[in-house]
Amino acid sequence: MVINTAATSFVKTMQRIFTEMVRIMIKSQLQAIGVFALSAVLAGSVSGRADMSQSPTKELLSDMASVSPAHCIAGHRVGQIVLAVNNNGTFGTGFRVAQQDCFTGENVPSCEYPKGSHVQYLFAGAFWIGAVIGRDTVCTVGADGWTTVREFFPDEEPFGLMVYRSLINPDAPEFQNAISEEDYICVYTDTFTEGIGSDPFSLPHHPLFVEVTESSYAWSYSYAEDFVLFDYQIKNIGGRLLENVYMGIYVDADVCFDCTNGYSDDLCGFLHTYPSTYGSCEYIDTVNIAWIADNDGDPAQVPAPHVTATRMIRTPSDSLDVAFNWWISNPAASRDFGPRHRSPWRDFGTGGLGTPEGDVNKYYIMSNGEFDYDQAYTATITPNDSLWLYPNQEDAGSFADGFDTRYLLSFGPFDIRPEQTLPISFAYVAGSNLHNRDHLDNFDNLPGNPDEYYANLDFSDLATNATWASWIYDNPGVDTDLNGYRGKSRICCTDSIVHEVDTTINGEDTVIVEVQYTACDTFWYEGDGVPDFRGAAPPPAPDFWVESSVGALKIRFNGLRSETTRDVFSRLLDFEGYRVYVGRDTRNASFSLMASYDRMDYNKFVFDNGANAPPYWIIRDVPYTLEQLRCLYGESCDDTTFNPLDYVIFDPYEHPEFPESTFYFAKQDNNTSELGVDTPIRKIYPDQPYPSSLIPDSAQAEELTENGYLKYFEYEVVIDGLLPAAEWYVNVTAFDYGSPQSGLSALETSKTVGVDSAFALSGWAEVQTKNLDVFVYPNPYRIDGDYRGRGFEGRNPHIIRPPDRTRVIHFANLPPKCTIRIFTLDGDLVRELVHDRSPSDPQASHDEWNMITRNTQMVVSGLYYWTVEDEDGRVQTGKLAIIM
Repeated sequence: MVINTAATSFVKTMQRIFTEMVRIMIKSQLQAIGVFALSAVLAGSVSGRADMSQSPTKELLSDMASVSPAHCIAGHRVGQIVLAVNNNGTFGTGFRVAQQDCFTGENVPSCEYPKGSHVQYLFAGAFWIGAVIGRDTVCTVGADGWTTVREFFPDEEPFGLMVYRSLINPDAPEFQNAISEEDYICVYTDTFTEGIGSDPFSLPHHPLFVEVTESSYAWSYSYAEDFVLFDYQIKNIGGRLLENVYMGIYVDADVCFDCTNGYSDDLCGFLHTYPSTYGSCEYIDTVNIAWIADNDGDPAQVPAPHVTATRMIRTPSDSLDVAFNWWISNPAASRDFGPRHRSPWRDFGTGGLGTPEGDVNKYYIMSNGEFDYDQAYTATITPNDSLWLYPNQEDAGSFADGFDTRYLLSFGPFDIRPEQTLPISFAYVAGSNLHNRDHLDNFDNLPGNPDEYYANLDFSDLATNATWASWIYDNPGVDTDLNGYRGKSRICCTDSIVHEVDTTINGEDTVIVEVQYTACDTFWYEGDGVPDFRGAAPPPAPDFWVESSVGALKIRFNGLRSETTRDVFSRLLDFEGYRVYVGRDTRNASFSLMASYDRMDYNKFVFDNGANAPPYWIIRDVPYTLEQLRCLYGESCDDTTFNPLDYVIFDPYEHPEFPESTFYFAKQDNNTSELGVDTPIRKIYPDQPYPSSLIPDSAQAEELTENGYLKYFEYEVVIDGLLPAAEWYVNVTAFDYGSPQSGLSALETSKTVGVDSAFALSGWAEVQTKNLDVFVYPNPYRIDGDYRGRGFEGRNPHIIRPPDRTRVIHFANLPPKCTIRIFTLDGDLVRELVHDRSPSDPQASHDEWNMITRNTQMVVSGLYYWTVEDEDGRVQTGKLAIIM
């Protein structure tokens, strides 16, 4: 495997060096060389896969000088899969043009899973489309993955800019027309021609004249946090018919923590079906997902045990041909490999069997109808195989146990008339723990025993997430267009009665056995074919604020939207409660539950007489309040002696009038419902009656807080015992009771979305009231203090920096608006920081210095003094020692 990866690594390294040289040239010679010449330089390198972080500016048709495409990259971050999307027909960062997120200014991981792990599962993906126009075969690709071909571009600003929408906050402008918690919408075309390099066969780019409107959607809910949905609308904006159109999604994964040399051990395959259950019924679910994973999950390094995949969930027609092709690109022709049918034979003209260069070869790959065998089976193909070409045996074993692999999932044919628009939708899905920790030696089964290797892989989470992706795209059993069709369903029967009927057939006495099913349920597994792009959602998270004091944080929140928003599916007010979390960084696993409140309610489990595996208990209703249960099963609604928890599974309630009705009860969540008693959360205005209007602008003045919120929904909790010197991350979530009768667990808003942070130090109000002086810590700062190891600096998982760029000196008790200056003892200015915060900001009285001078150098050991000057010209001073 080392021999096989050396050439690839060298080529990729040289490509990255070349790209960096071009970046330098851009900075120093942009005006001299002109945009057109720069484009030609970038487009001309075809020696290996390009890590193009800076890509050519291309012109619309023939007017290069007047067009500057509005390139943008954005990151889906609300779920556990963090995925970059671009407005040039690609996703991931491998083929990006913009460097930082267009909406946040932050760096964007290519595809990090789970969030905060820094483990990458994608180099890049791209959209491909090919068609026959007259007698020509033409393809357009976001990127071809190996050469520097880039053929989709957005318009110039403002027309080509990406659009962001979100359902998180109904009061925000991005809420309008939002589909998910994180929508990104962009438009790009293939109509640029000049400045695009020719393909390896010296053929120039010929546009199909298509316009693509791409929308991507992400959610934070537990059942939807592991995938991103993509919806493409492809429009023919030219004047000619596009015939025999094929489309494809190209993916090059590169699974690794540090991908400098770790991308050459990936395995690729296709999962057609997977066993699933509904109740006690088992069935085989069709999932149809193309996947790539690390070959062994890197157990000896930073683990990468998970898997990502592509699932097509909508194509322009149900009767299209689908193809799955994978290949290994390599500058050495003998190692440029991909499975190929013996007949019909096609010569790519490159000497290799893998990489399809040029429009005609790309079109062939999309339209060949092949379903390649999984990569792990490469070494099992025999010389006399009737279907597949015999792989080069010098490399077959290396290919089979992992290589730098990529795949194309494609479909067609169909026609697109001028001005016609056709849709496609797919999901990019992650699944956890493909590699089972109980089988750490599973990799030893490759290349010789792929069947045993597969037996030790666990695709269950990937299959489940892929199914949920298809269900959110098109809700099962929902008649979206109201035409009477609700989709496809299965019948799950759990009990039956056998009847024997005596009869005479052809003069002979015969016993006919009839089976009558007595307990059946309809399970909808596919929708009506009309996209919904929605799923069950928790109540909106409350608005919250953090007030700091020494050793404690007071968290205040308002739950108007949380408690009054109806579920999009059931239309019920399914709010159940709140949870307050505090963590040391923004990773999901870092947060600890500090306080919770949930309503007092109970699930009723009903004994199902038709069960085939008694005792079989089911939930048919939403949770009941204690008052409801007393009214139903107590002596009266005021019967305080009735306690639903007295009836458990082994001693259930039997209805006195209906003996066949047998129940037991269980809490929905913990029933920590007495505010200020069994939960530290309390109402700020406990005597405030329910408001006269739920619209603050229409409510009475005495019903509103000083900030215009309804008092009835105001809560607070104090978290004390916190280390003042540390930064604490805070969030307040809302959750519902789920849908117990359908098996959907309670849903909670994300712990990692909407996080606020604060230090448990005096807030501005206390600083002002007590006239507290500014102070600095740690003082002295010691290089041997191991502040990073002790968790005082460099904890944010989304920022990876070397140690000398994570060191921090803190300033506390600052005015909200002031200027901080650090000087040497000789009076030389080392650094100036402008501190500008709102007085209500929990960090209004805190700021940090990263110990970098104004000359971008690391500070040296010595004594320094600092000044803090507020808006009124008041100056405070102090000394600081740094021991490096």
